[in-house]
Amino acid sequence: MKIGLQISNFLWPGWPQNAGAKLAEIAAAADDAGFASLWVMDHVFQIRHLGPPDDPMLEAYNALGFMAAATKRARLGTMVTAVVYRHPGMLIKSVTTLDVLSGGRAYLGIGAAWNQQEAVGLGLPFPPLKERFQRLEETLRIAKQMWAGDVAPFKGRHYRLAEPISRPQPLSRPHPPILIGGGGEKKTLRLVAQYADACNLFAAFGAEVIARKLDILKRHCDTVGRRYEEIERTSLGTANIAMGAMSPSDVITTCRLLARAGIQHAIFNLPNVSEITPLAIFGEEIIPAVAEI
Repeated sequence: MKIGLQISNFLWPGWPQNAGAKLAEIAAAADDAGFASLWVMDHVFQIRHLGPPDDPMLEAYNALGFMAAATKRARLGTMVTAVVYRHPGMLIKSVTTLDVLSGGRAYLGIGAAWNQQEAVGLGLPFPPLKERFQRLEETLRIAKQMWAGDVAPFKGRHYRLAEPISRPQPLSRPHPPILIGGGGEKKTLRLVAQYADACNLFAAFGAEVIARKLDILKRHCDTVGRRYEEIERTSLGTANIAMGAMSPSDVITTCRLLARAGIQHAIFNLPNVSEITPLAIFGEEIIPAVAEI
């Protein structure tokens, strides 16, 4: 099993004067500790279960580019991009640029979007759910086309690209892995089977629910003629390694349960990540212990 880190809160001591230095320190420490991936949320307001909406939130792709310069090994991505916040052509250009400048370490993390408050707050598009899924599928088709080097005009219901040139092409082959976030059983997991290289499910679902959703993903793969084993199964949860909260053995136990359910790559956010010590604990105790799972 691989372990990833999601940085979901930027309100650390010294903000904002030390924002860049601290983010670089966190990214470099996680890279050195052996985290396989580093993620930021694609939100413009803080989300409600992590803090008030006016807590600091960095723009995702600027943050990832900054983190790429501070790291050498870990893959980088959004957990996950809200499809309606960026035009597909520019989104693919952003992910391709991240991939090239990081030496081939980008993910395209993407989903149908859910946070209406931030969209309305900043005047971003937020159409009804049905349309958001339509736009998600068209964006996935555009990504595949652009990364295949096909410059034929794209004509969809919502997007039209007259000349979808993607130069340079990404270094990742055949392209940066596409991760779709969400556990919707009829639409989201179907899109994973048809287009994605990875899925992401909430660890809070619990092992039984995760196993059931992965069984549904297998059936979608059978329907579209896709090998289920080609899809990386990831989870997202919280590991609060602090006094009286979770111990390293608690996290290891959680990883074992996730692995039995079918998860291969467990991604955690750490509430006290700015202290750096939790990253060292992961590197010394947790990552080696779960590597053979």
